[in-house]
Amino acid sequence: MRKYELKARAESQRQTRDRIAKEAAELHEEKGVANTTVAEIARRAGVTRLTVYNHFASLSELLPACAAHYERLHPTPDFGSVLAEVDADERVRGVLTRLYAWYRETEPMYGKLLSDRASVPELDRFVEENADRMLAELADDLVAGFALRGRRAERLRALIRLALDFWTWRRLTREGLADQAAADLMAGAVSTGAA
Repeated sequence: MRKYELKARAESQRQTRDRIAKEAAELHEEKGVANTTVAEIARRAGVTRLTVYNHFASLSELLPACAAHYERLHPTPDFGSVLAEVDADERVRGVLTRLYAWYRETEPMYGKLLSDRASVPELDRFVEENADRMLAELADDLVAGFALRGRRAERLRALIRLALDFWTWRRLTREGLADQAAADLMAGAVSTGAA
């Protein structure tokens, strides 16, 4: 009987932890990390503030759980097939097409997260270790396809990083470009920069 009780308790703890992460992620998407309080998370999750702290002692512990919940709903695009393209220009276009569509889907969350990172050190570290790292690796993969070296490779990498940036996508779409048109424009700029 004791083993069953321990198993039931562990499952209840997991469900509570998941509920807290879910509600925190939803609040982060609605209000941003900087404007979300532990009291709001607790109220929405139907627990006490102490329960939130028992599961997540700090924001640094809460952010990965929120990200995991959000990632299940909005998975990062799979770039594998487009990175396997032989033509470097088509690789860039394919990556930007998928990335910009994902930015469109996740704009309410990422716009707030990226705005808040300047005022929330834990968030800044989390974004740096995850999203920034992913985009840097993606840029490296794309630059490698052009087989450039030295200063030309550095300049192309800077241009590709600009093309991959959320704020670039947002500026282009606010100028009236559809996602595909924005991806085509930036892919063309990268192609010209690589020539």
